[in-house]
Amino acid sequence: MNLRPGIAGFFLLSMTTAGEAVSFTGHAVPVGRGSLGGTLPPPGFYLRDCSVFYTADRLNLSNGERAPVDFKLSGYANLLRGLWVSEGKFLGGNYAIDASIVAQTTTITLNGVTRSGSGLADSYIQPVGVGWHGERWDAVFGYTLWVPTGESEPGGVRPGKGFWGHMVSAGATVYLDERKSWAASLVNRYETNQEERHSHITPGDQISMEWGLSKKVAARADVGFVGCYQKQVTKDAGPLASGAMDSEFSLGPELVVTWPVKRMAGTVRYIQVVEAKGRPQARALTWVISKRF
Repeated sequence: MNLRPGIAGFFLLSMTTAGEAVSFTGHAVPVGRGSLGGTLPPPGFYLRDCSVFYTADRLNLSNGERAPVDFKLSGYANLLRGLWVSEGKFLGGNYAIDASIVAQTTTITLNGVTRSGSGLADSYIQPVGVGWHGERWDAVFGYTLWVPTGESEPGGVRPGKGFWGHMVSAGATVYLDERKSWAASLVNRYETNQEERHSHITPGDQISMEWGLSKKVAARADVGFVGCYQKQVTKDAGPLASGAMDSEFSLGPELVVTWPVKRMAGTVRYIQVVEAKGRPQARALTWVISKRF
């Protein structure tokens, strides 16, 4: 899920203007799954609708200091996700296929100049996903292909990024008591990218370490705390490519409510970036409605 479609264009515009190199971020978004991120749900088809509102009023340099510019960012993204989990077994676990489409709008103001962009953003498909379940643990593995379906424009705020991406994910959830009322999860992702179609820059690889700690406080409600550390681990390659490698650390609370009779669940999550290098120091409010068929 791509929630920073216009940021790459903004960096291209601002850094080129300053006579510096161009930098891009990957597709994976911090805390995209939330608590129990290392758990694949029971067999069935799931349709999930995710809405995200995000804002920022601070842009950080690659050393983590605030950039000397008047900067504001605001946007909204809506993701429609389909997930199918098989009843059959593959490598001892349940096989799953996951795909999404995203529409969003972003507005950026830089030193009094405002630019906006909206439309279809980049999509993803996870053709290979496997989930295992133990007595007091779950584990997941998956390969995701990011598809540049959105319009992109270096120096602009159109919602696409303009390049294909490949991501491998692996994670686990551990239940800390026999009743499974306490759970801790960790999901690791490694993303590698292909050449951006306009600038001919190949964005560097990116890792994401996403974690969660949750507690069941009622039969149908869980509260938790989630966070993510994300970092570019290889430099961009190509003409005007940046030598800097961006990163961020984000965290926040989460509430999950389920309606077993209706086979539905709802999630509300607030995430704050507490440290950012080469990125906006943003915040996001997310809610997700999930229906099992």
